[in-house]
Amino acid sequence: MAHRGTSGSPAGALTYGSVGATRPTEERWSAWATGLRPFSRTVVIGHGDADWRAAAHAVLRWGVKRRSGFTVTGCDGAGERVAVGAEYRITAGFGPFVVHEPVRVVAVVDTPDRCGFAYGTLPGHPVCGEEAFVVHRSPDGAVSLTIRSLTRAAPQGPWRLLFPALLLAQRFFRRRYLRALTART
Repeated sequence: MAHRGTSGSPAGALTYGSVGATRPTEERWSAWATGLRPFSRTVVIGHGDADWRAAAHAVLRWGVKRRSGFTVTGCDGAGERVAVGAEYRITAGFGPFVVHEPVRVVAVVDTPDRCGFAYGTLPGHPVCGEEAFVVHRSPDGAVSLTIRSLTRAAPQGPWRLLFPALLLAQRFFRRRYLRALTART
């Protein structure tokens, strides 16, 4: 018998279809009909080899989330550096409230000019979907961060009713994400 997570799904089952739909390996992205709310934004965060090395190192070690105020803890031996299939618990605190987000890394890219990953939501996560953080550099040396996400309300549970408020929290944290790896921080 399969172990059941908090949502009644088998433990370890992602809470959405279209796994890998944020396509972190691809330069261009168009979210096709997934039934999830798409978001994509790219900002320049630095320039040159030193900024590239720092951003690539940070993004592959949860730097965007950690520098935005989250704690990231590996589960079942997951390492500091992301790997496909590794599971983590992302934690955010808001005063007396603590929110735990169980996730699994579903894609990783690590090339000389593109580094990053995507994670998908597991049962118990406040929302349902996938998010990707990718740093890339252009031939002129500009280093950029791209954030992509596909989101909808959790399939069931108490978070489903709070989805409108969670969308506001997403906007707040996305602004933090876009500043998290700037060369000046």
